[in-house]
Amino acid sequence: MDNILSVRELTERLRHMVEQRFPFVWVRGETTNLSRPSSGHVYFSLKEGSDLLNCVWFRGQQRAQERFDPLTGEVWEDGPRPSLAATLENGQTVVCAGRLSVYGPRGSYQLIVELAQEEGLGMLAAALEELKRRLAALGYFDQSRKRPLPEAPKRVALITAPTGAAVRDFIRIASERGLGSSIRIYPSPVQGEEAPPRLVEAVEAANADGWAELIVLIRGGGSLQDLWAFNDERLARAVYESRLPVLTGVGHEIDHSIADFVADRAAATPSHAAQLLWPERSVYAQRIDDAETRLEEALQKNFRRMEQRMEQELRSLTLLSPEKRLQRQAERLKDAMIRLESAWRFRLLEARRTSAGLGERLIRYGENDPLAGRAMALTTLRSRLEKTVESVFSRSRNETENAALRLNLLYPSLFLEHERALERLALKLEGLNPLAPLERGYALARTCDGHVIKSIGELTPGRRIHVELRDGIAESDVVALHHKTQS
Repeated sequence: MDNILSVRELTERLRHMVEQRFPFVWVRGETTNLSRPSSGHVYFSLKEGSDLLNCVWFRGQQRAQERFDPLTGEVWEDGPRPSLAATLENGQTVVCAGRLSVYGPRGSYQLIVELAQEEGLGMLAAALEELKRRLAALGYFDQSRKRPLPEAPKRVALITAPTGAAVRDFIRIASERGLGSSIRIYPSPVQGEEAPPRLVEAVEAANADGWAELIVLIRGGGSLQDLWAFNDERLARAVYESRLPVLTGVGHEIDHSIADFVADRAAATPSHAAQLLWPERSVYAQRIDDAETRLEEALQKNFRRMEQRMEQELRSLTLLSPEKRLQRQAERLKDAMIRLESAWRFRLLEARRTSAGLGERLIRYGENDPLAGRAMALTTLRSRLEKTVESVFSRSRNETENAALRLNLLYPSLFLEHERALERLALKLEGLNPLAPLERGYALARTCDGHVIKSIGELTPGRRIHVELRDGIAESDVVALHHKTQS
């Protein structure tokens, strides 16, 4: 049992052997999986084919600037250059020098870099740039051909690996936003040699089905070679020829693939793709509140307009009212009677004065005439005057009575017509009354601040509400919510 080693003992022996066997080595490879945490250390891998060598370039071994080539010792004539540690990118072919060591927490060996020199862009990066130039020349990246995404789509074709974290994040966010939608997954590998043709088949199948409103192509983050399937020319051509709009969400925010450039819209991550498609539900709630406010303002404006119109109709009806017309005619008749009586009295007084004057003249100048003849003539003249006055007064009275009779005959028809018009206006106004259904046994639920409750989604258990009935308002607390099942 003495030859059984613990994990730590074995790791220490391996570290001792590796560090003794490779105290200082030169390694050439293509950089990938580059990361720069806040500690200032640089972590990356050197790749050749399918082989990877993990590397760490500690902060203490880095230099802010380099005045000479660390491999050849040649001093640069154009002055200091930034350290490769600050400019290192995925896809570069570099030569690194350092010592090998075993990293215990992961049980893997790694190269501790002491100096590095760029040899040139790697094959993958060079091939990617060449493909970009060629597709750009063919118009694959033109903004003029890109189509807008449908707003809050109801049917989405999702192309991705069905078991990855990306699809779970996408579906989770889709369930929390928007007003509900259907997502049909077209499964495909998103990494490896078989991924490009399978992705192309999925894009073509989604177009052929004609079910979805758009295609969403997503994948989680990874190295340049992990995401290489989305830099395939065949996939770029399928996205370019897609009848449906295409949204991509490949990798992390710093990752950019050929598929992103060709797609109608590119999201930073799979989660961001879902956020682009469906707004937060609070946005819809705000829209409903705005619409409710506009509706209330429109109703108030309509009510005010109807009130003004009703007032105008009432004023017009008042002016045309038979009762008012009768009152005005009665007043005119009264005035006419008063004027007629005054005129008759004035005429009679004038006649009496004239008669008295004639009598005096008869007495003064008619001494030679027979007195009895003069008196009879005066009596005859007075009688004719009184008859004339009585005839005029009687004729005016008859005309007034005839006018009153015609007015009495006209009053019922005019009053009935305007009464019916008033009833029709009253019925229209009653039809616009939002509280009329309360008389039929319905109730109107409002929040404490007066907003009308239209959906059970606006309520929570324990919330205080006001229930307005026909003859009063009741305050109530919500005990439980039961959603109506949809058939």
